[in-house]
Amino acid sequence: MAVEETKEEKRDLALLEAALYVAGRPLDLKTLASVIKTRSKNKAQRLLQKLIDTYRGRDTSIEVLSLQDERYVLQLKAEFTPDVRRLALRPLLSVGPLKTLSYIAYRQPVSQTMVIDVRGQHVYDHLKQLEDMNLITRERAGRSKVIRTTEFFADYFGLSHELKIMKQQLKNIFEKEEDFAKPEMPESEPSEPAS
Repeated sequence: MAVEETKEEKRDLALLEAALYVAGRPLDLKTLASVIKTRSKNKAQRLLQKLIDTYRGRDTSIEVLSLQDERYVLQLKAEFTPDVRRLALRPLLSVGPLKTLSYIAYRQPVSQTMVIDVRGQHVYDHLKQLEDMNLITRERAGRSKVIRTTEFFADYFGLSHELKIMKQQLKNIFEKEEDFAKPEMPESEPSEPAS
């Protein structure tokens, strides 16, 4: 027999759901606990798990996920993304700045000089845009600047705040994208050796 939710618990669940919806990015447990005005991590985790289970029990395109570093996100299930991506208002970044951000995220901490050498002179505009969006920080280091991603970057893209784990997550993403972009070779025709 299921235990009936109290009025307070229903309101807390609704507030957690609202916070995740409005943020549009992962939120940490401390932030979510503050939304329901509790200092108890256990209470917040219990309610968030209940919210996860509720969404899991629904036949819907939306899910609530628990991520690394005690973070939670309300998002579209991956299987629905290709069919509705074109309806998004606009992408966060155009291709150029996104490639620059990807390079920085994977190579960080990286010198601004190195980023410019690899991505070209046009990258100054990208760096300004990325910094204005709070996705990167640039700190003086001698004559150059050292570039790193911010915590907001990790939260927005659902990545770990721990650099080593983040880089592994990015490597996995890049490998999947590379596999997706490669044309399938027929098994019956071996590829020609390079001459």
